[in-house]
Amino acid sequence: MKILYTANASSTGGRDGHSRTDDGKVDVNLSTPKEMGGSGGDGTNPEQLFACGYSACFLGALRFVAGKEKVKIPDNATVSAKVSIGPRDDEKGFGIQAELLVDIPGLEREQVQDLVNKAHVVCPYSHATKGNIQVTTKVA
Repeated sequence: MKILYTANASSTGGRDGHSRTDDGKVDVNLSTPKEMGGSGGDGTNPEQLFACGYSACFLGALRFVAGKEKVKIPDNATVSAKVSIGPRDDEKGFGIQAELLVDIPGLEREQVQDLVNKAHVVCPYSHATKGNIQVTTKVA
Protein backbone atom coordinates (compact mmCIF):
# COMPACT_ATOMS: atom_id res chain seq x y z
CA MET A 1 0.00 0.00 0.00
CA LYS A 2 1.27 3.46 -0.87
CA ILE A 3 0.76 5.68 2.19
CA LEU A 4 -0.88 9.02 1.34
CA TYR A 5 -1.43 10.34 4.86
CA THR A 6 -0.81 9.28 8.45
CA ALA A 7 -2.74 10.60 11.45
CA ASN A 8 -0.98 10.64 14.83
CA ALA A 9 -2.79 10.76 18.15
CA SER A 10 -1.99 9.99 21.76
CA SER A 11 -4.24 9.27 24.71
CA THR A 12 -3.74 9.35 28.46
CA GLY A 13 -6.03 8.10 31.19
CA GLY A 14 -7.95 5.58 29.07
CA ARG A 15 -11.70 6.05 28.80
CA ASP A 16 -11.64 8.78 31.46
CA GLY A 17 -8.70 10.65 30.06
CA HIS A 18 -7.65 12.84 27.19
CA SER A 19 -6.86 12.34 23.50
CA ARG A 20 -5.02 14.70 21.19
CA THR A 21 -3.61 14.64 17.69
CA ASP A 22 -0.04 15.75 17.22
CA ASP A 23 -1.18 18.78 15.21
CA GLY A 24 -3.75 19.81 17.86
CA LYS A 25 -6.72 19.67 15.46
CA VAL A 26 -8.39 17.11 17.71
CA ASP A 27 -8.03 17.74 21.43
CA VAL A 28 -10.75 16.07 23.50
CA ASN A 29 -11.54 14.98 27.02
CA LEU A 30 -12.87 11.45 27.38
CA SER A 31 -15.60 10.17 29.68
CA THR A 32 -16.99 6.69 30.16
CA PRO A 33 -20.76 6.58 29.49
CA LYS A 34 -23.02 5.87 32.46
CA GLU A 35 -24.31 2.80 30.59
CA MET A 36 -20.81 1.35 30.92
CA GLY A 37 -20.47 2.19 34.62
CA GLY A 38 -18.78 5.55 34.11
CA SER A 39 -19.53 9.06 35.21
CA GLY A 40 -21.13 10.05 31.91
CA GLY A 41 -19.13 13.26 32.10
CA ASP A 42 -18.80 15.97 29.48
CA GLY A 43 -16.12 14.19 27.45
CA THR A 44 -16.57 12.12 24.32
CA ASN A 45 -15.73 8.42 24.02
CA PRO A 46 -14.03 6.13 21.50
CA GLU A 47 -17.34 4.91 20.09
CA GLN A 48 -18.48 8.46 19.31
CA LEU A 49 -15.14 9.23 17.67
CA PHE A 50 -15.34 6.02 15.62
CA ALA A 51 -18.92 6.87 14.57
CA CYS A 52 -17.79 10.34 13.41
CA GLY A 53 -14.87 8.90 11.46
CA TYR A 54 -16.83 6.06 9.87
CA SER A 55 -19.78 8.23 8.82
CA ALA A 56 -17.52 10.88 7.28
CA CYS A 57 -15.35 8.32 5.51
CA PHE A 58 -18.35 6.40 4.17
CA LEU A 59 -19.90 9.59 2.77
CA GLY A 60 -16.56 10.30 1.10
CA ALA A 61 -16.60 6.80 -0.40
CA LEU A 62 -20.18 7.38 -1.64
CA ARG A 63 -19.11 10.60 -3.32
CA PHE A 64 -16.13 8.81 -4.88
CA VAL A 65 -18.16 5.96 -6.41
CA ALA A 66 -20.94 8.34 -7.47
CA GLY A 67 -18.39 10.56 -9.19
CA LYS A 68 -17.06 7.60 -11.18
CA GLU A 69 -20.64 6.98 -12.34
CA LYS A 70 -21.30 10.68 -13.07
CA VAL A 71 -23.98 10.82 -10.34
CA LYS A 72 -24.28 14.05 -8.35
CA ILE A 73 -24.56 13.58 -4.60
CA PRO A 74 -26.37 16.62 -3.16
CA ASP A 75 -24.68 18.69 -0.45
CA ASN A 76 -27.39 17.73 2.07
CA ALA A 77 -26.68 13.99 1.78
CA THR A 78 -25.92 12.39 5.15
CA VAL A 79 -24.46 9.24 6.57
CA SER A 80 -25.29 8.61 10.22
CA ALA A 81 -23.37 5.97 12.14
CA LYS A 82 -24.44 4.13 15.26
CA VAL A 83 -21.54 2.39 16.98
CA SER A 84 -22.47 0.07 19.82
CA ILE A 85 -20.25 -1.65 22.38
CA GLY A 86 -20.90 -4.62 24.64
CA PRO A 87 -19.50 -7.87 25.94
CA ARG A 88 -18.60 -10.41 23.27
CA ASP A 89 -20.47 -13.71 23.10
CA ASP A 90 -17.23 -15.57 23.96
CA GLU A 91 -17.13 -13.61 27.27
CA LYS A 92 -13.44 -12.80 26.71
CA GLY A 93 -13.74 -9.07 26.17
CA PHE A 94 -15.75 -6.40 24.43
CA GLY A 95 -16.84 -5.95 20.85
CA ILE A 96 -18.39 -3.26 18.74
CA GLN A 97 -20.88 -3.20 15.90
CA ALA A 98 -21.84 -0.44 13.51
CA GLU A 99 -24.92 0.61 11.60
CA LEU A 100 -24.77 3.16 8.79
CA LEU A 101 -27.90 5.03 7.71
CA VAL A 102 -27.54 6.70 4.32
CA ASP A 103 -29.83 9.51 3.21
CA ILE A 104 -29.32 10.91 -0.28
CA PRO A 105 -32.27 13.15 -1.17
CA GLY A 106 -33.30 13.29 -4.82
CA LEU A 107 -32.03 9.84 -5.83
CA GLU A 108 -34.09 6.69 -6.25
CA ARG A 109 -33.78 4.19 -3.41
CA GLU A 110 -32.41 1.46 -5.72
CA GLN A 111 -29.72 3.81 -7.04
CA VAL A 112 -28.73 4.79 -3.49
CA GLN A 113 -28.55 1.12 -2.47
CA ASP A 114 -26.29 0.38 -5.45
CA LEU A 115 -23.99 3.26 -4.48
CA VAL A 116 -24.00 2.10 -0.84
CA ASN A 117 -22.98 -1.42 -1.88
CA LYS A 118 -20.11 -0.03 -3.98
CA ALA A 119 -19.04 2.44 -1.28
CA HIS A 120 -18.91 -0.41 1.25
CA VAL A 121 -16.17 -1.97 -0.90
CA VAL A 122 -14.26 1.32 -1.40
CA CYS A 123 -14.46 2.77 2.15
CA PRO A 124 -11.31 2.02 4.18
CA TYR A 125 -13.33 1.80 7.41
CA SER A 126 -15.59 -0.82 5.82
CA HIS A 127 -12.54 -2.66 4.54
CA ALA A 128 -10.84 -2.57 7.96
CA THR A 129 -13.93 -3.87 9.77
CA LYS A 130 -14.87 -6.54 7.19
CA GLY A 131 -15.02 -9.90 8.92
CA ASN A 132 -14.14 -8.30 12.27
CA ILE A 133 -17.34 -6.60 13.37
CA GLN A 134 -20.96 -6.60 12.29
CA VAL A 135 -21.66 -3.64 10.00
CA THR A 136 -25.12 -3.06 8.57
CA THR A 137 -26.11 -0.43 6.04
CA LYS A 138 -29.57 1.05 5.60
CA VAL A 139 -30.95 3.47 3.06
CA ALA A 140 -33.25 6.14 4.49
